[in-house]
Amino acid sequence: MLDDLDRRILRYMQDDPTQSLPDLADRLTVTVSRLTRRLDKLREAGILRGQRAVIDWQALGYAVEVSLRVTLDKTQSRAFDDFIEAARDIAEVTEIQTFLGRVDVRLSVIAKDMRHYQEVYRRRILTLPHIADIESLMHVARIKSDESLPL
Repeated sequence: MLDDLDRRILRYMQDDPTQSLPDLADRLTVTVSRLTRRLDKLREAGILRGQRAVIDWQALGYAVEVSLRVTLDKTQSRAFDDFIEAARDIAEVTEIQTFLGRVDVRLSVIAKDMRHYQEVYRRRILTLPHIADIESLMHVARIKSDESLPL
């Protein structure tokens, strides 16, 4: 279980993951060695999975985002495995999610413009294995995108 110090560490790291260990230790009023031990414990427990760069793909010229809802032919025993393995190889696919229900998989796809999207869709997406049905939803606006947790 997390104690108060663990929650404060995670809260401060969510706020500013680039801060140095000495600065974070000062904010938490603990020693750097104690902070390091706690961070190691959080990593070993799989709670803290690392830091990453968040890149604004729109700033790199990608203006189109589409969410594809895919229903697979589940009469094929390897439908999920084959589809996901092939979808991972498409650079423009930024996220793959699986579901229970009518929709089996959701793909997030980015493209520089509609011509680029059509090329990716026709040449890469539609050739993915075991697709029974596919629905495209054009992204209009991102209202909330927050990976921070209420700690």
